[in-house]
Amino acid sequence: KRSTPEAVEAILAGMKWLGLDWDGDTVFQSKQAPRHNEVAASLLAAGHAYPCYASKDELTEMRELAKAEGRPMRYDGRWRDRDAADAPKDVPPVIRFKGPQGGETIVNDAVMGEVRVAHDQLDDMVLLRADGTPTYMLAVVVDDHDMGVTHVIRGADHLNNAIRQSNLIAAMGWEIPSYAHVPLIHGPDGAKLSKRHGALGIETYRDMGYLPGALRNYLSRLGWSHGDDEIFSTDQAVEWFGLGGIGKSAARIDFAKLENLNGHYMRECPDSELAAVASPGIAAALDRALTEADQARLLKALPGLKERAKNINELVENSLFYFVDGAPELDQKAAKILDQDARERLGRLMPILDVLLDWQAGQIEAVVRALAEAEGVKMVKIAQPLRAGLTGKTVSPGIFDIFQILGREESMARLTRVAKKVS
Repeated sequence: KRSTPEAVEAILAGMKWLGLDWDGDTVFQSKQAPRHNEVAASLLAAGHAYPCYASKDELTEMRELAKAEGRPMRYDGRWRDRDAADAPKDVPPVIRFKGPQGGETIVNDAVMGEVRVAHDQLDDMVLLRADGTPTYMLAVVVDDHDMGVTHVIRGADHLNNAIRQSNLIAAMGWEIPSYAHVPLIHGPDGAKLSKRHGALGIETYRDMGYLPGALRNYLSRLGWSHGDDEIFSTDQAVEWFGLGGIGKSAARIDFAKLENLNGHYMRECPDSELAAVASPGIAAALDRALTEADQARLLKALPGLKERAKNINELVENSLFYFVDGAPELDQKAAKILDQDARERLGRLMPILDVLLDWQAGQIEAVVRALAEAEGVKMVKIAQPLRAGLTGKTVSPGIFDIFQILGREESMARLTRVAKKVS
C-alpha cells in the first residue's frame, strides 16, 4: 500500500538530489514476482518448503498464547509434516520455508562480528502469501542472487533477517553474501530517529536548506570514521571507505554540527551554483520571478551573504532586502536606531554621497568616516543607521559593500525615504 508512484518518485528524486547515482536500470521487486514464485516452487519440490493452511483464528490463538507466556510469537509448525490429505478444501495456503531444526546458524557479520542464533528460536517463515504474492524475505534473497549482490550492508534491525535468509540461501545452494549490519541513527536525545525529531525523508533535509555535498559528507561521517578527518570530498569518501571503520554503537544526529558543516560547504560553493540553489527560494518569498538585474545583484551579493548563513533558507532570508520594491520594512531594532539624531545625520551625509564620483565601497567608507570625525562621533553612529535604512535590519553583510551592490540610484532612494521621516 505504501508503494505508490509518488513514494517511488520521492525515493529516486531524493537520491538524484543527494548526488547518489546507481548502476543500470531501476529494478522493481514487484515486477519480479514470477521469478520469486519459480524459486518457491523449486523449494517445494526439494522438500524445503510446504503449504500451510493455518487459519487466522489459529494464528491469533498462537499469538495470544505467546503473549500470555511472555515469549515472542512463533508459528508452531503444525502443517510442517502434515499429510496434504488433511488440507481443508477451497482454502488457499501460504507457502512456508521448512527451516532447519536443532543446532544453530552462524553469521560472521563484518560490523557486529560473529552472531549465533539457535534454530529453536526461529519459526518457519512465510515465502508466498495465500494470494501467491512473495514476501520480502523471499524476494530480497532471490533478487540479490540474480543481481550478483556480494555484500549486503543495511541497518542493524535486519540482523535477525540475515540468519533466516542465510538458511534460505543455503537451501537453494547459492553462495551466501557478506553481511554488514550498520547501527541505526538516533536522534539528539539518544532515542531511535523518528518523526518527533523533525527530519526523516531526504526531501526534508533539502527543504531545511542543506546542500547535497554537505549532507553526503555528514552522513558518511555518521557512524563511520577515517582518523580525525571531518571534512572530505565524496571522492575521498569513496577512496577511504571500509567496513572496518564502522562503529558498533548507534550514532546520534547532531543538527548543530550539520549546520556548521553546511556553512563550510556554502562558503566553498561557487557563487553561480549557490545562486541557482537560492533563486527559487528568493522568488517564492518575493512572490515574483527574479529579473536579470536581480540575478546579477544576487551574484554580487553572494560573497557577503554566504559568510553569514549556515543554510540556504538563512541565505534567502538575509538576501531579501536586496530585492524589495520600495523601502525595506524596518524591524523593531532598526526602527529604534533610526531616531531623530540618526535621521538628521543621514540627511547631512546624503548631499556628500550624491556628488561622489566613484561609487565604490572604499570611497563610500572614506566619506562616512570623514563625516564621523567631523561630527565627533564613532563610526558606528553613522554606519548602523545606514544599515537600518538600506536593509531594514541591524545585522547584514558589510554596509559599504551593500552600497556598491545596490548602486547609487537605489541606495540614495532608500536613504531619501528614511531621511524624509525627520519630523
